[in-house]
Amino acid sequence: MVDYTKIITIEPGKRTGKPCIRGMRITVYDVLDYMASGMSHDEILHDFTYLTKNDLLSVLAFAADQNKRLMIL
Repeated sequence: MVDYTKIITIEPGKRTGKPCIRGMRITVYDVLDYMASGMSHDEILHDFTYLTKNDLLSVLAFAADQNKRLMIL
């Protein structure tokens, strides 16, 4: 499993505290929406050249971890 803790950042003043990728303004939810709409990893990486494969894997790992936490509640 990818260690997303160094990739996914949360800053209260940026994007209203939503989890972002490496302190940039693109959120985890933005990337998840692109994936859910059918974009492949390669298409996302082509359109957003500042993202890496590890960023995308970190988004998925973060989402999976958040889902596990919700299931525990």
